Amino acid sequence: MASHRKSRIPGTRVAGIRTPALATAALTSVALLSQTAGAAPSDDGRPSLEEVEKKVDDLYRQAESATEKYNAAKEKTAKQRKQVDTLLDDVAERTQKLNEAREELGSFAAAQYRTGAGVPDTATFLLADTPQDFFDRSQLMDRMTGRQKEAVDDYVTQQSETMKKRQEATESLETLTESQGDLKTAKATVQKKLTDARELMSKLTAEEKARLAAIEKKKQAEAARKAAELARQQAERQKAQEEAAAQQDGGTSGSTSGSSGSTTSPSTDSSYATKAEKALAFARAQIGKPYVWGATGPGSYDCSGLTQAAWKAAGVTLPRTTYDQVDAGTTVPVSQAQPGDLVFFYDDVTHVGIYIGNGMMIHAPKPGTYVREESIYYDGESSIHSVVRPA
Repeated sequence: MASHRKSRIPGTRVAGIRTPALATAALTSVALLSQTAGAAPSDDGRPSLEEVEKKVDDLYRQAESATEKYNAAKEKTAKQRKQVDTLLDDVAERTQKLNEAREELGSFAAAQYRTGAGVPDTATFLLADTPQDFFDRSQLMDRMTGRQKEAVDDYVTQQSETMKKRQEATESLETLTESQGDLKTAKATVQKKLTDARELMSKLTAEEKARLAAIEKKKQAEAARKAAELARQQAERQKAQEEAAAQQDGGTSGSTSGSSGSTTSPSTDSSYATKAEKALAFARAQIGKPYVWGATGPGSYDCSGLTQAAWKAAGVTLPRTTYDQVDAGTTVPVSQAQPGDLVFFYDDVTHVGIYIGNGMMIHAPKPGTYVREESIYYDGESSIHSVVRPA
């Protein structure tokens, strides 16, 4: 079992989009089935299967890490764009008010012109970039009526607030530009890693691919066995809890406390189960839809896009990325996983599925595949990072 560290930022290990069916663990065991496939390159200059295995696995892990970075950058960019739009609307409104205040002052200047009173001072004021500085060193205010002074105060206030908002908008635009750059970089990284991995896989011979397919089939059988074992353990645990609860109810009628082995009350379990049922119903309806990195539905999903959409259908808002989803709930042991729980994978938390019971989950595995049911041990027990109950 992998360490249950929660890393919000990818570390040195770069977990990836699950390697295609002919690649993942199949490649890791290929040396056991082929005595002719050594670590050194072959005589014709082609890399060994061992080298291909390592390179492909690294590329797909880097691609999924980059995908989550892309998701985070996309979400950040969307929020910043909304903030910029709000600020620009505010600036436009304040500019309009500033112009109205300037027009009112202009009417006072025109009146002064007609009477010949204070024309130079007023004209200087209207041309000044900082009217308050002019007022501080002039006697214009002494010649204004109460209404005119209020208009001046309003103008100065409007100008100050407008300048402040314009500065905020400028800074937000600069931040937005940086985020858009990060988004573009992450997108390019994902695309390059996937292209490189596919090119490496395309160089394998038909015989090599057949051997890898056989290993993958063996790995899936082992994952199914582990899932069945977990299902048996969970069933035994549930039975023991029910028996303990029945004994307690018989001895202490009306008690509201659960058995000593239970971590939640019946009401909490019932509430969670109701939400989880809705989330799972949504997830099951997505089975067969393609994995597309960065997608959140409805026609396609990546891993965290699927879990976010499933729990949204149950009325629960989850963050966009695996890095944030792993902190959006209560961590529980794998042995106590319940339908609806989120299962996270790898030390840097770059893959997630939604648990459906009996050691199985629904997830969007990798490019070239579709949303499907699969054992939570599909990439080995050590790949499981943690299980989180989101509601």
